[in-house]
Amino acid sequence: MSSKSKESHTYHRSSISLKSERRSRTARLIVEFPKPLSLSWEEPATFHEALALHMVRHGDTAGRLQKAITGPGDRTDRKTIAQWAMGAKTPRNVTSLEMLSRIERRYRLPEGYFRAKFPVTARASTGHAKLKSVSISERRRLAWHLPDDFDVRSPEERAEILSWVRRVIISGSTSYRHFQAQALKHRYALRFPELTGRNPAHHKVRDEDDPILLEDAACEAAAATTDAPPALAVEVGQFVRFKTATLTQIGCLRSGVWNEQTALQQIEYLRLLFGAFAASPSSPTAGKGVPHADLCMGMLIFPAVWDWYLQWRERRRGFYTAWEVSMLQLGLALTRIGTGWLRQHPDLRFRLRPIPGLVTNSDIETVQKDWEGACDAFYRFGFARANEVRRVARIHRDSFEPILPILEAESPVGEYRRITQEIVRQIPDARRYPLAAAEAVRSLLMLRLGLHLGVRQKNLRQLLLCPPHRDYTPERQLELRKCGELRRMNNTGAWEVFIPAAAFKNARSSFFSNRPFRLQLPDIDGLYEHIEAYVYELRPILLSRFEDPGTFFIKTVKRTSKVASYDQNTFYEAWRLTIQRYGIYNPYTKRGAIKGLLPHPLQFSLDLNGLQARGSGPFCCLGSGERMQTGTPDRRRGGPARPEAGRPDISGRGRSCPGE
Repeated sequence: MSSKSKESHTYHRSSISLKSERRSRTARLIVEFPKPLSLSWEEPATFHEALALHMVRHGDTAGRLQKAITGPGDRTDRKTIAQWAMGAKTPRNVTSLEMLSRIERRYRLPEGYFRAKFPVTARASTGHAKLKSVSISERRRLAWHLPDDFDVRSPEERAEILSWVRRVIISGSTSYRHFQAQALKHRYALRFPELTGRNPAHHKVRDEDDPILLEDAACEAAAATTDAPPALAVEVGQFVRFKTATLTQIGCLRSGVWNEQTALQQIEYLRLLFGAFAASPSSPTAGKGVPHADLCMGMLIFPAVWDWYLQWRERRRGFYTAWEVSMLQLGLALTRIGTGWLRQHPDLRFRLRPIPGLVTNSDIETVQKDWEGACDAFYRFGFARANEVRRVARIHRDSFEPILPILEAESPVGEYRRITQEIVRQIPDARRYPLAAAEAVRSLLMLRLGLHLGVRQKNLRQLLLCPPHRDYTPERQLELRKCGELRRMNNTGAWEVFIPAAAFKNARSSFFSNRPFRLQLPDIDGLYEHIEAYVYELRPILLSRFEDPGTFFIKTVKRTSKVASYDQNTFYEAWRLTIQRYGIYNPYTKRGAIKGLLPHPLQFSLDLNGLQARGSGPFCCLGSGERMQTGTPDRRRGGPARPEAGRPDISGRGRSCPGE
């Protein structure tokens, strides 16, 4: 190598050394609050543009900013900050959000400046380090409702937040909800898979701290974990077929026919009754401990069996309710003269077995000798006991306590619509977050259609979708399937809901007069735009590549759940999740629409239209198919009766929707 080249090489090494020394000297000169190079700027609309702008204003690179805001234990690197500034990523976990707060302090920006420019993602913050003692399943439910600074708050504040979220949002904070949660912890009901259609091999056991909002009997029956013995299953199956068959079996008489929903309700009564007798006396359920092989329908003829069960339920709840009265009415129907199923099947007496403390061998011999007399004796007992229980029965669940803030508002429907407005505000960008956007729009349409239609949960979740430019499903076919259809009118472009009268629980009432329910949905607050976006773009995202059940509302199909159609439980869960996320105002996260609201199922919301338009409990019960005596007392909070409103105008074949 020549001397000239050596000098050049030496000079180059010296130059690199000087630059390196200069860079290291510059890196050490990091101030806490750098002076901005410019005091005026044009405010950007997005987070990454705002971050890049203020980094340039203060002369920061990604590496320099990373060194300025991180300490010895922090793991945020310069590549993460560079990706934020380029728009490739958005801070989501609590550690990244803390780094963002430090950047705001460094640049002397208002607190929450960058968070206000985040794109809506419908995702909760992750990485809470102070929840290690909480189960993973509960952590997922809590994440949405915890503030981003949860980890840096004092232990007392964290305990207060967790207690409030669990009590108000997760559980519901009513006495009935507490009873319901405790009931699900100790599972005792028996299952009849062939009658209920539930596969025992795939029955999902729920978390004990995540009760679903079902009716009293359905709540406890949903917790069933043991199949009924085969002999009992056969007897119950024969009884159900007797009450649901189109034609009565030759030689038998019956009074009334059960529809599908009534049959499921009566099966749930029997599941709970036999489950209580089969449960161990030493278990938390404190059952009777009858061997499974000894359980039979014939044992229901003994008054002592019913008396033990009634007192067991009273000890479990603390008082009697109308539920026990309904159960006794089932027993009366079984032994009614002429049409009672037990009375017409004396062969059941040969399967009777003694029950310690309740049924002796002598009692069995007496019944076997005189089956008719035993039925008469029980009928007298059941009639008298039902009157006694009815006299002292109390209401455990105030149906409208969860939505009391809405009922006390000047316009209940308008107040409830605030929830839908909150959903619209939080719908993510469908191009960037397609699945989250699809789920948010589905939640919005659930509430919107629930308020407009005022029908029961079954009618809403089974509502079919008729794709545009296709022939409508014939009315006769809808009657056979007992479901309605959402369709777009070819002549006007409006969306219409058509539900045959046969699809309703009270189809034979004078309210329907054998006419179908027809309603043209009003295009208010962009309803048609949301429906079309859901039908054409978002619903296929939820469905993925799995089979389309044809219903308007479908679940998010995942690997663990490949069935897209909703059932009773999953639809309740979807509605409840919507209320928890968007309806209940959370003072710690400042999210939610209504203060004081509690989780509630669809049924509690459907009669708001009737309350606002009629002010009459008896009338608004008709649209949802609820019994008058059940609906009237709980709806008196809706305001004074307005009889001048009258019945809805019935024109053409169909009826208009209450409250429209």
